[in-house]
Order: sequence, then C-alpha cells, then structure tokens
Amino acid sequence: MDGRQVDGGGPTVTPQGDDYALQRVPAEARYGWWSVALNIFGQLSDIITFITGVALGAGLSFWGAFWALTLGSVVLELVAVFVGIAGVREGLSISVLARWTGFGRYGSALMGLIISVSLIGWFGIQNGVFAEGMTALVPNVDPWVWSLATGLLMTLLVMYGFRAMRWVAFIAVPAFQVVIAYSVITQFAQHDLGSVFSSSPMGEPITIAAGATIVAGSYMAGAVITPDIARFNRGPKDVVKQSIVSITLGQYVMGLIGVLLAYAIKGEDAVSILVTTAGVVGVVTLIAAVVKINDWNLYSSSLGIVNAIATLTGVRVNRTWATLGIGILGTALSAVGILDSFTDFLTVLGVSLPPIAGIVVAEYYLVRRWRGQLDESRVRGELPATEPELVPATLVIWAAAAVFGWWSDQAGIGVGSLNSLLLAGLLYFGLGKLGWVRETREVPVHTSTGEEDPACESAST
Repeated sequence: MDGRQVDGGGPTVTPQGDDYALQRVPAEARYGWWSVALNIFGQLSDIITFITGVALGAGLSFWGAFWALTLGSVVLELVAVFVGIAGVREGLSISVLARWTGFGRYGSALMGLIISVSLIGWFGIQNGVFAEGMTALVPNVDPWVWSLATGLLMTLLVMYGFRAMRWVAFIAVPAFQVVIAYSVITQFAQHDLGSVFSSSPMGEPITIAAGATIVAGSYMAGAVITPDIARFNRGPKDVVKQSIVSITLGQYVMGLIGVLLAYAIKGEDAVSILVTTAGVVGVVTLIAAVVKINDWNLYSSSLGIVNAIATLTGVRVNRTWATLGIGILGTALSAVGILDSFTDFLTVLGVSLPPIAGIVVAEYYLVRRWRGQLDESRVRGELPATEPELVPATLVIWAAAAVFGWWSDQAGIGVGSLNSLLLAGLLYFGLGKLGWVRETREVPVHTSTGEEDPACESAST
C-alpha cells in the first residue's frame, strides 16, 4: 500500500508522508545543508562518541587520543562523503540505490533486510538504555513499563518522518551540548588543566592505530547508511560540508571531552561520569542523546524493510505503517528483555554492513555498469525502467568481505568493519573491470515512476 487510493479503499497518504521511501526525493523536498548536518551531528555528538572518548582516555595519552580521533574521523568522512554524494545525486536511500550499484533487485532486498534487522535490533537495545535512564529518575516504575512508553513514543515520532526528526535534533542536540559544557566547566574548575592534558592512560595502554579502529568502528554503520539522510540535501557540496562539520566536530567535541573528563575524574564509565558531574540533568540529557540516535535506527530500518517488501513481492507498503509495525516489534522485544541476548548476533550483522558501502562506491564511481541507467532516469526525476534481477558475483564478494571482517575483528587485526569495506571495494573493482560482475537478466522495475505497475497494484488490493 503506497498511500494512494486503490480499489479496495483505504487511507490516502501523500508521497511526502511516505518520505519518498521508494522514489527519488524531488528538489522541492530538499533542505539546507545545516538542517541535515544537525541531524548527523546529533548522531555523532552523543553518548556513543562520549563513551568512545572515555575509552580512548583509559588507554591513550591526550595527544595519542587526538591522533586516534583524527585518523578514525578521516575514515568515516571518506565513507560518508562518497556514499552520501551518490545518495544526494540520485535522491535515493541506500537500500534502493543498491539495486543499480551492484546488488540488483534481490540483492538489494537482502541488503534491506539486513539493514532493517540490524537497526531495529539496536533500536530495541538502546530503547532499553532509555528505559533504564527513566527508571533512575522514577525508580517506582518498572523498566518494562518505560520500555513500552518510550519505544512507542519514539515510533510515533519517526512515523512523521524526517521533518519531525529535525525538530527533535533542534532540541536534543543543544541540550546535550549544554550538559557536557557544564560537566567540563565544573570539573576543570577543580583540576589543574596542565595536569589533565598531560595525564597518562588510566587503564591498559593501547596503540594509536587501535584507538583509531575504535573510533571508526563506533560509527561505521551510520556512515554506510548516509544516503538515507543525504538524499534530503540539495547537492554534493552540501554532503561534503555537513560530513566534515558534523563528523569532525562530533568526534572531536564529544570524543576529546570524554577523554579529558575521564582523566579529570579518573573514571572509565561514561554514564557514571555524566551522573557524577551533572546529576539528574545529566541523566535527562543522556536520555535525549539516546533518542537522537535511536530515531535514525528506526527510520533507516523502515526504509530497508519497505524496499525489501517492494522488491520481493511488488507490494508497496507505506513507510509510516512499516515504522509502526517494526517499532511495536522492537519495543515489545525491548520490554521483555529478549534483545539483550542478541548483541553478538547484531555485532555480526554490523560487520556485514560496511561491504555494502564498498561495493556501492566501487560500482557507482569506478565500474559504472549501471550508472548510465541512473543518469538517464535522474533527468526525468524517475527510477530507471529496468533493474538487474540478480548479480551473483556481488553476493559472493559481499559474503567473503563480511566473513573476512568478522574474522579479522576476532583476530584483532585492524578494525573488522574497515577491513570488510576495503576488501569488498577492491574485489568488486577488480572483478568488475574484468567483466565478471554480470546480472542474470534485466527486469522491469515495480515502481519506475512512483506509480505501481499492474502486478504491484493487484497485489496491493
């Protein structure tokens, strides 16, 4: 159900309400780069980056942590910029773009499912963190009650799409920055800054390279799905500006503050540091920070599942209703605590996401087997009329790179997500130039102009 009135009746929802889940985002629906950048900055200047900074402070000196943040940020910026430019040019989410960047119809459906399952899992887990924070404020209410309340509230927010999520960013991001600034001012007033900057690692020392892998791994999945948000930009320059500003400031502001506060308080628990320095206000803004990253988990998950259903069945499910369904599922699993046992499984899925970006970048910029179809249809503001049905070589490359990434991560050889990304890109480029990356056949697109073809419409009714 794409939201238009079809034979059987039902509600009418505009493409805007569906956030163009299966279409190109038109020019009139794009936003200024600062608006999109604030959302990305909200994902990066959050508790995860703060925790990363605390971890670096435990194992590195200040300047060691600085260079680890620098190297890790450069890797993330390169990934975000290249896949983001593809997303803004085509106006497509990563799961839809994948159809013409190496994966084909069924490969993109598989990628959409993997993205969806991975992100909805993390949505549930972080919703549990949200609930625990609320329980700390109101201890007489059971955590599962908060899990239901906060999960459903988040689901309703994301149902309204990018427009509503912008307003959350306007509130949550500055609030978290204010609390962090307060923590820094109050703590540094009690310590000699010179001694803080010259502090030695508190825990077991790590190398700068190991620190850089921690930084890159902390947001690699977010960098891979950059097209989901970059498609709302107005041009490639906007993607470059917002990536440099949001990733650099997000990593450095939150990361280095985490490092310095860890030195000042001599602690390695990020949540305890916030509670110690800011009390109840710290808990409240911690919750706000979790909200800002968790809304994108649910949003990108909904885009992935909508694409998977459309490509496999021809049925266009409206993104709003898909969000409601998977939001309820993630909330329910979070409330009963089932998702806590899926962390290792979700970690494995996380290693499988970076190879998607490696393949997309290699195909879109270097091999360009299907680039002509995208270029021609982009002029018309539509999707290409046909798409590759299946590209077997791509799936083999993706699987091999994902396995290698998992193995290297377990063996402690670099960062698994970066290893899998690079291997996938190199293999695809090499095999693509040799002509070994071929589709089984070209098939008509279910939704070439945003209108359903007869098969899709009959399935919807």
